[in-house]
Amino acid sequence: MKQPLKHRTLSAAIVDQLRQAILDGTYPAGSQLRQDALGEAYGVSRIPVREALFQLEAEGLVRIVPQKGAIVSELSLDEINDVFDLRRILEPRLLAQSAPHFTADDFDGLDDIHKSFEKAIKARNVSEWGQLNADFHMALYVHAPQPRTRAIVLSLLQTSDRYTRLQLSNTKAMGTAEKEHAHMIALCRAQKVEEACRFLERHIEAVRKDLLQVVAGSVVAPKVRRKTEP
Repeated sequence: MKQPLKHRTLSAAIVDQLRQAILDGTYPAGSQLRQDALGEAYGVSRIPVREALFQLEAEGLVRIVPQKGAIVSELSLDEINDVFDLRRILEPRLLAQSAPHFTADDFDGLDDIHKSFEKAIKARNVSEWGQLNADFHMALYVHAPQPRTRAIVLSLLQTSDRYTRLQLSNTKAMGTAEKEHAHMIALCRAQKVEEACRFLERHIEAVRKDLLQVVAGSVVAPKVRRKTEP
């Protein structure tokens, strides 16, 4: 029993490090992640590395390609629509179940996350934006009695992290996210649960719209330029 547990622990640590390296651009889209090289870099066998890559594939961050191995996934408009369609359906439902049960401690926790988010934005600490955004959303759903749905939403938030960083890469988007998170807390504190759920749905949809514009510019524009090159 000890050995499999050790592998799972190693695999989880490698997942965290590789995920961060993909999200911060250390491994850009299209990069090949070789199991032997990663194993050597982390000082482990290929087994926990392989498990980590399978987990990252499940999160949509890598693709396992025959004869090539693991490749960092390209930015995808289809993936954005898929992820945000699911988030728009699932997250308001979770909030509706959770918000009526918020305590003073819950609001203190939300306020703390929001303050940390504000600090990260002011410091332009890109590495913290996505995690704090996920922390904020998951804190909204803490009392929802649907653990499987919460697990799915957490996975969706992790998948959308790399896109969220792109979306928050301009001052206007950062300010909008900050204000909308604060408004969400205010609605929940006032026990305006239905209004909070509708606002959350609009918030998710607005992020999707902004992301589609940003990613379309980074994905489609280069293809157009290549067509016009002599």
